[in-house]
Amino acid sequence: MEENDDEFYDCMTDWSEGQGHERVLLNDCGAPSTPSQDEEPSTSSSVTQATTEMISDPQDEEPSTSVEPAASPEQETSVTQLESLLKDLGLEDHYTEKISLGKVLQIDKRTISDEPPKCQSDLPWYFLKKLMMVNVTARNVSTGCESANNPASDNAEFDFDNLLDITNTHHMVNPLDIITALFLCSDVFLQQELALKMSMCQFSVPLLLPNCDTNVCKLMLWAMRDIVKKYRPQSVLESKGFVEARIVRSELPMISFVRLGECSLSKSKILNMILSNSQQYHDTFVHNDMQCGDRPRRISNGLTEMTWYLPCGNENIDIFSEPVAVANLRGDIASFETQFSFLCQTSAAVFVFFDKLDRKCKLLSNKNHKAQIFLVGNHQSNSFSTDALKKVATKLNLTKNIIIKTKQINDADFVQSLRKAVNKVIENTKMRMPIEQMADISKELGILVDEDCRECQTAKRNADEITAQIQDTFKYKESQLPLQGKIWKELTKLEKEQFRLQNVGSENIENYKGGLQRKQKQLREQQSSHNISDAMTCFISAISCPGIERCYFLKWLRMNLDNQSREKLSDLRKQYKDKCKDSKNKDAIKVIDRELSNSSLGSEHFFREMGQIYEASVFLPETDQSRKQLQDLPKICAGLLLDGFPLELVDGDASNIPLTWVKDVLAQLNLLVSPNNKILVVTVLGVQSTGKSTLLNTMFGVQFAVSSGRCTRGAFMLLIRVDEDVKEVLNCDFLVIIDTEGLKSPELAQLDDSHEHDNELATLVVGLSDITIINIAMENSTQMKDILQIVVHAFLRMKEVGKKPKCQFVHQNVSDVSADENNLRERKLLLEQLNVMTRAAAKMEKKEENKCFTDVMDYSAETGNRYIPGLWNGNPPMAPVNAGYSEAVYQLKKNIIQLLGNRETSPNDISKFESWMSSLWEAVKHENFIFSFRNSLVAEAYMRLCTEFNKWEWEVKESMYQWGTYAETTISNFGTLATKSGITDLSQLVLTLKNEASTKLSELENELLEKIKKYFKQRDNHVNLVERYKQEFVNSAKNLRTDMETSVYSQLTVAKQLKEGMTELDKIKSNHTVEIEKAVCVLIDKCRKTKVQMSDTELDKEFEKMWNQTLNKLTFSEQQPTNVFTSVSYYLRLNLAPKGSHACELLSQKRLEDYGKTPFKYKVSGIKEHLKHVASNILPVQDPLTVGQKLADGIIVECTEYVNAKVQKLNNYSDVYIQEILHMIDKRLENNQNIKADKEFEVSLKQHICGVAATDFQKMHNNFLQENDPYRCLNKHKEKYCKDFKDVFNKRDQSEKKAEEFTNKCLKPAVEKFVYSKLGPDIIREMKAQPQFIARIYTQYEILLDLLSKDSHTDYLRYIRSYEGYVKDWILNQTVKHFTKGSKAFEFEDRHLETSIGSINDAISKAKKKTSDDLKTFIKNFCQELGDTLVIPQDALGAFMILNKANQEQFANWFTQFVKDMEQNLRQKFKTTNFSMKLKCLDIKPQQELFSQIIGCGKQCPFCAVACVQGGGSHTEHMAKLHRPQGLNGYRRVKSGKLVTDICTSSVNSDKHFRCTETKYSWYPYKKYTDIFPDWKIPPDGSFEASNYWKYVMARFNDKFAEAHGAEPADIPVTWKSIRRAQAEESLKQSLKN
Repeated sequence: MEENDDEFYDCMTDWSEGQGHERVLLNDCGAPSTPSQDEEPSTSSSVTQATTEMISDPQDEEPSTSVEPAASPEQETSVTQLESLLKDLGLEDHYTEKISLGKVLQIDKRTISDEPPKCQSDLPWYFLKKLMMVNVTARNVSTGCESANNPASDNAEFDFDNLLDITNTHHMVNPLDIITALFLCSDVFLQQELALKMSMCQFSVPLLLPNCDTNVCKLMLWAMRDIVKKYRPQSVLESKGFVEARIVRSELPMISFVRLGECSLSKSKILNMILSNSQQYHDTFVHNDMQCGDRPRRISNGLTEMTWYLPCGNENIDIFSEPVAVANLRGDIASFETQFSFLCQTSAAVFVFFDKLDRKCKLLSNKNHKAQIFLVGNHQSNSFSTDALKKVATKLNLTKNIIIKTKQINDADFVQSLRKAVNKVIENTKMRMPIEQMADISKELGILVDEDCRECQTAKRNADEITAQIQDTFKYKESQLPLQGKIWKELTKLEKEQFRLQNVGSENIENYKGGLQRKQKQLREQQSSHNISDAMTCFISAISCPGIERCYFLKWLRMNLDNQSREKLSDLRKQYKDKCKDSKNKDAIKVIDRELSNSSLGSEHFFREMGQIYEASVFLPETDQSRKQLQDLPKICAGLLLDGFPLELVDGDASNIPLTWVKDVLAQLNLLVSPNNKILVVTVLGVQSTGKSTLLNTMFGVQFAVSSGRCTRGAFMLLIRVDEDVKEVLNCDFLVIIDTEGLKSPELAQLDDSHEHDNELATLVVGLSDITIINIAMENSTQMKDILQIVVHAFLRMKEVGKKPKCQFVHQNVSDVSADENNLRERKLLLEQLNVMTRAAAKMEKKEENKCFTDVMDYSAETGNRYIPGLWNGNPPMAPVNAGYSEAVYQLKKNIIQLLGNRETSPNDISKFESWMSSLWEAVKHENFIFSFRNSLVAEAYMRLCTEFNKWEWEVKESMYQWGTYAETTISNFGTLATKSGITDLSQLVLTLKNEASTKLSELENELLEKIKKYFKQRDNHVNLVERYKQEFVNSAKNLRTDMETSVYSQLTVAKQLKEGMTELDKIKSNHTVEIEKAVCVLIDKCRKTKVQMSDTELDKEFEKMWNQTLNKLTFSEQQPTNVFTSVSYYLRLNLAPKGSHACELLSQKRLEDYGKTPFKYKVSGIKEHLKHVASNILPVQDPLTVGQKLADGIIVECTEYVNAKVQKLNNYSDVYIQEILHMIDKRLENNQNIKADKEFEVSLKQHICGVAATDFQKMHNNFLQENDPYRCLNKHKEKYCKDFKDVFNKRDQSEKKAEEFTNKCLKPAVEKFVYSKLGPDIIREMKAQPQFIARIYTQYEILLDLLSKDSHTDYLRYIRSYEGYVKDWILNQTVKHFTKGSKAFEFEDRHLETSIGSINDAISKAKKKTSDDLKTFIKNFCQELGDTLVIPQDALGAFMILNKANQEQFANWFTQFVKDMEQNLRQKFKTTNFSMKLKCLDIKPQQELFSQIIGCGKQCPFCAVACVQGGGSHTEHMAKLHRPQGLNGYRRVKSGKLVTDICTSSVNSDKHFRCTETKYSWYPYKKYTDIFPDWKIPPDGSFEASNYWKYVMARFNDKFAEAHGAEPADIPVTWKSIRRAQAEESLKQSLKN
C-alpha cells in the first residue's frame, strides 16, 4: 500500500489552513526572488502544496517542525518544512549557493570510502556518489542509526511486548524528499546530470519540481535535455533499424497516473509492474515497499515524475510495441490542481486512482482537459462506493474507462488490464506532445520553466544561429571550418615527412627540409589568409561570455549538433543498408561511407578550428593586430577546462596534435591554478566500442561521448579536482582523465598505416598516464593479441625512456562470482601472451634484453586484473545499469586511487605534463620512437643526477686527495724527528698505509653507492625518468674506487721509492754534518785555550783552515746516475710483450734515445689505407690519417702534461712514472677502439712518447742528484756554520737568531707546501660550483656560447680540429679569470694559513710543557706534534741543529714572535702572488681535474665528431646534444668538391647511406648506424630549428672553412642564411632542455 490517503488529506488540510507564509518564488535560474504578477499561479492551485507528513511521536521530531496548536504565527513560520528538511540533510547553505557538478565530481573521501551514511546530512552525498556511478541502489538511502536503535539486535534482551512496536524511524528520510531537495539545491548543470544518470538507472526523473515554500513548481525541461534514448518501434522492426532521439524532442504519447483522495492501491508499485515484464522487474518509481519509501514525504508532494517505456523490437519481451512516456504525480490532485491541469492538457490519458468518489469529481470535468480520463478503483476498500462511481462515470461519460480491482482479480490480471488500456490509448491517440512544447502550457498555468532565464535563452539563440546554417555538413565544414580540412591534413603529412624524410631521394637533406619548411609556411599563410567565418566569430564570441552563459552555450551547441548529426547519420545508414543489398553499388557505397565519416560534426570541430586559427596567428608577426586579438583564446579554453569541458589533445580526423595550441592552453591553465597545479593522469585503451568511455563515465561521473554513432576519435582530456582531504593521499590537485578512440577501429582498418596510428596513439596515452586501464575481451583471442602487441609496445617504449606507468587489465562482461578464481588459467594465458608480445616488441625496438612483460613494468597477474560484469541488467532499452557493473567499477576506482597514492614518483605539474606531451608526440612522429625521444624533463632529471654524482664523486676524490697528502707526509717524515708512527720498517709503513687506503676507499665507495641508492628511492625530481641509468652510475662509482685505489697505491709507491732514495743521501749528509760539528767544537776549544781575544777575521781564517782539513778527511763517493732510458726501455718492452714478437722486433729497430727529437707523424700503412686517405678528401667519410694523427696528438699532449707535472716537483725519478704513462696510452687506445690502431702505430707512438719522457726524466734525475750531492750540500751551509762557530766562540745568545733561522728555513717552506697542498682541491671545489662546471652539458654550452660571442672562425677551427686542447685552454682561462677578478684564492690560502699557524702555536705550547731546557728535545716534540701535516726539510733542520746553544725558553719566546712575523709575510706573499704562478705550485692541478670531468669518456660522434656529454664514467651509451654539419670537419662532395651540409640528426632519419673504416668502406644505411656504432645514440631531430647554432656558424664562415679544408664552399640552404645570431643562441639554449 503506497499512501494512507485519509491521513494525508486531513493532515494536509489542517496544516494548510493554519499557514501564513509570505510567498517566496524562484527566479528562472533557480535563485530566490520576490513574486510578481505574472508569476502568480492560476487560481486552480489555491490549495497549498505543502508536505503531508503524519507525526506519530512529537519527541521524534525537531521542535521547530512539529505542529502545536498553541504556537503563534511567528513561531509557525520561523522555520518552514523545506528549511527544516534542508537543515536535517545539511543542505541549507546550498539552497542559495547551488551545488555544482564540479563539486560532485571532485575526488574526496566520500568517493573512495565504503562507509555507509551515519547521519541524515550524509544521505544526499551518499545518493550523489551512487548516482554518479550509475548505481541502481542509489535510492536505498538510510543511516547506520536504524540498526543501532533496533531492539531486536543481538545485544538487546528480546522483548515480546515490543516486537510489534519497532517504529523508530526518526533518522529515515523518504528517497523522494532527498531527490527533491537535491534538485532544489543543485545548479542547472548538475540537475541535467542528475536527470541523465537517473534515466540510465531507469529511475523516474522530475518533470515538475515542487517547492513547498513557494507553492510554485517548475518544468524541468533543461534538466531532461541531455537524455537521449535509443529504441526499436514496430515501424522499423522489419528493417531492424532503430530510433535514436533526444527525449524532450520526441513526439511520444504521455500517460499520466494520479491519485484522487485516499487510495488503498499503491499507484507507484502498480506502475512499476506495468512497465516491467515478468523476467525484468524494476522499481522505476519509489513506492512504500522500498527502503524508506514508506516514510512520510516532507517536501516531495506535488512532485511529478516521468519515465519512458521504449520497445526493443522483440514481441516476446516488449510490453508496448510503441514508445510511451509515463508521468506520476505524487499526492492528491485535490491539493495539486495545477500539476493535474498540466497533465490533463499534455497527456493522451490520465489514470485516476481512487477509493472514494464524491463531490470532488469537479476536478475531472474541466473542459480544458484534452486527455482521456480513466478511473482506477479498489473494490476491496471500505470507502469504495459503486453508486458514486456510476454517478460520476455517467456524468463524465467514462463508462468504458473504468478499471476496478476486485477480490477475484489478482495483481497480475489487474496489471494486465491496465496495460491493455494503456496500449489502446497508445494505438489510437493523436496526442503526442514533445516535452519542449509542454513549456507553453506550463507558462499558461503559472508553472515556471527552468530554461526561462536570460543566460540560457541568449546561449540558445547563439547556438541556434550557428547550427541553423547547417544544411550539408560537409559543405558547411568546408565553408565555416576551413582551416581543419585539407590544409591541416596537408600540414600533418608535411610534419610527418619532416620527421621521417621518406621521400628525400637523392636530394640534399637540408635543402629538402628547407623545402618542407617553406611549404609549411605557405600553408600557414594560406590559413592566415582566410577570414574568420561567421560561425567561428559567433562561436568565439559566445565562449568569451563570462560565467554561466558560455556553459549554457556549449551545452546547447553540443545538443544541436548531436541532433543534426543523428538525423543525418540515420538517413545515411538507411541508404548504406539499401545499397549494400546489391553488390553492384560499390562506388555508391564508398561515397556513402565517405559521407558517414564527414557528416560527424560536434563542438570539438569548432574548438579544433579555433586551435587552427590560433596556430595560424602565431606565424604572424607579433605586432600584427589579428595575432593580438587572438591571444586570449588559450586562456578562454583553459577556463572551460576548469569548468569541466574536455580538451581535444589528439585531432581524431588528422591524427595530429596542434602542439602550439594545446601547449598554450595548458600553459594558461597552469597560470590559472598555480601553485595548485600538480596532476595525475588516468587513461584507457582498448578496442573500439568495448565500453571504454562508459567505464570512465561510470568511474568518475563524467560525460565522454558513448553513442555508437559518435565514437570517440583521437584523445580528449578532462580535469577533475581533488579535494583537500584526499590531497594528502594523492599529493596532487587534479586528476586528468584521458579518453581515446578505440584501437583496431574498422574505419581506420582499411588504411595502410592503421597499425602505426594505433601504436602512435597507444604510445602517447601510455606515456602521458600514471595509470593506464587496458580494456580487453578474453573471448576474442585474435583481437586481443593485436591489442596486447600495441599496448606492450607502448609500455616497452616508456620503460626505455624512463617512464613507468602502472596498468590495470579490465575484463568486461565477466559476471560469474567465481570469475576471479576460475580465470586463473586465463590470467596465466594472458601473462604468457604478454611475454610473447614483449619479446616481439623488444625485437622490433632492438631492446631484446626485455624477455618478459615483468621486465617492462611492475605487473602481477593476481593484482593487475579486474573482472567487470555486463553493463545492462537485462535487455536495453528498458534495462537499468547493472548494479554489479557499478560496484565493480567502483572497486576499480578505489584500486586506481590506491595505486596512485602508493606510486613511487612525484606527480607532474601542468607545465611538465605539457613538456612531456610535446616530447612524446615529437618522438611518436619518428619511425624509431626510443631513439627519437627527447624530453626536457628527462634532460633535467639526468642533469640533476649528473650534478649530484659529480658532487659525490668530487667528495670521494677530495677525501682521498687529503688522505694522500697525509700519507705522503707520513712517509716523508718517516725516520725523522717528526715521525709519529711506531713502525720502524718503511715497507711495513707503506703496507699499513695501503691497507688504510683500501679500508677508507671501501667506506667511501659504500657511502657513494648508498647515496645513489637513496637518490633513486626519492619520489621527487622525476628520478623515475632516469632509473635506467642507475646501473651506469653504480658502475661509475665502482670504477671510481678502482681508479682511486690504483692512483693512491702509485702515489704511495712513488713516495716510498723517493724516501728510500733520500734515506741513503740523508744518512751520508748526516754523518758529514756530525764530522763538521765535531771539528768546529775542537776548533772552539783550541781557540779558547789561547786565551787571546780573536777578531772575526782571525776566526774566519781558523774556520777556513779547519773546513778544508775536515773535507779532505771526509769521503765523498760520487752519486752514479741511473740510466733512465734503460729502465724505460725495460718497462716499454714489458708492456708490448703481449702484442707478439713483431712488436718486439719493431722495438729493436731503433734506440729509444733517438725517438722524440721530431714531431710524431702518423703514417698510413699499405696501398689500401693510402687509397682510403685519398678517398676521404672527396667523400663524407672518416680519414684514417687525420683520425689517427688526431688521436696520437691527444695522447702525446696528455702524456707531456703528466711528465711536466712530475718534473716541476723537482723529485727523483720513479719507475712508477713510466708505468703510469704506458697505462694512460693503453687506456686512450682502448677507449678509441673505433680507430683501428695497428701494431706499427702503437709501437711507434709509445716509443715516441717514452723517448721524450725518458729524456726529461733523465734530466730530472740528474738534477736531483746534483741538488742533493753531499759535498755540495755541505758547502751550501758553510757560511752558516762559520757564523754559528763565531757565535758559540763568543758565547753570544743564539735564541733569537736560531728562532728566526728555524722559522724561515725549516717552518716557512713546510707551511707554504701545506697551504698549496690544500689550495688545489679548494680551487676545484670552487670551480665545480660555477654554473659552467656543474655538469658536462653546461660546460659544452658555455664553450659554444663563448665561441659565438668571439665570432672568430679560427677559434671554431681550433675547437673542431683540436677539441681537447681548446677545452683545456678554455678551462684554464675560466679558472684564471674567475680567481683573478676576486680574492677567493687568497681567502682559501688565508684560511689554511690560519689553520697551520694555529697548529704551530698549539705545538709550541705542548712542546714547552713536555721538555726541560734541552732545545733538541723541544724541537723533536714540536716536530712530532706537526708530523701529520708539515714536512720540514731535513737539510735545513740538520743545519739548524748544528752548533745550536740557544736557550730553550728564550728560543721558544722568540720562536712564537717569528711565527707571527712569518704569518704576516706569507699572508702578504699570498696576497700579491699572481694566480697563474700559484697554479704552478699546486700538486693537484685544478684544470686537469676539471678537464677530466668535462671530457668524460672522450668519445666523439662517428659522423660529425661532436663530443659525448653523457654523465658518469661508465655509461654504455654515448650521446651528443648538438650535432653539426659534417662539412665543418672537411667532408666534401665527390664531384663538386664542395663541403657537405648534412647533419647527423637528419641523416639517421633518412634513406641516405654512409661508409667508413668500420663498414670496410661499403655503403651502409644511416638508419642502421647502430649496427656499426652500437654504443652511440643519435636521436633523429625533425625540427627545422635543430642545430641552428651550427647552421649559423657554417653559413657565416662558409668560405673560411672551405679555405681551411682546401675545399669549395658548401651550397648553403636558403633557410640557413636567414638564421640570426639570436636564433643560434636560442638553439643552444634549447639543446640544454632536451
